[in-house]
Amino acid sequence: MDWEHVYRNLKYLNWVILLLLASVSYFLMSNNFTTGVIIGGLMVIANFHALQHTIRQGFSTGDSRTTKKASVIAKYYLRIAAMGILIYFFISQKWVDPVGLTVGLSIVVIGIVSLGILMIRTTFSKEST
Repeated sequence: MDWEHVYRNLKYLNWVILLLLASVSYFLMSNNFTTGVIIGGLMVIANFHALQHTIRQGFSTGDSRTTKKASVIAKYYLRIAAMGILIYFFISQKWVDPVGLTVGLSIVVIGIVSLGILMIRTTFSKEST
């Protein structure tokens, strides 16, 4: 299975999970909790997309290996610092509930685990036929 197909499925699954969690949260939890789920989900999906883009650039042909490695590491730390600043800002301004933000930030992990389960299920169903 190629990365393009897996990445496309993972992106789709992440958006579905964000929509599902935000919808459930809207009806069952407070506005700050729901806002935290949505903002955390958007932040982590954007971060995952940027990480994927950085990794692709780092493994492309062209510049020297040392330059690419330094670039990937620098971008990684900049992204983590930006996420930390945003998380601090949203929580300190009391715009989001910290637990809701944590749930939102877990969307990509939930998506990866769900995709793994779906892929295993598909593999076993193909073997049994």
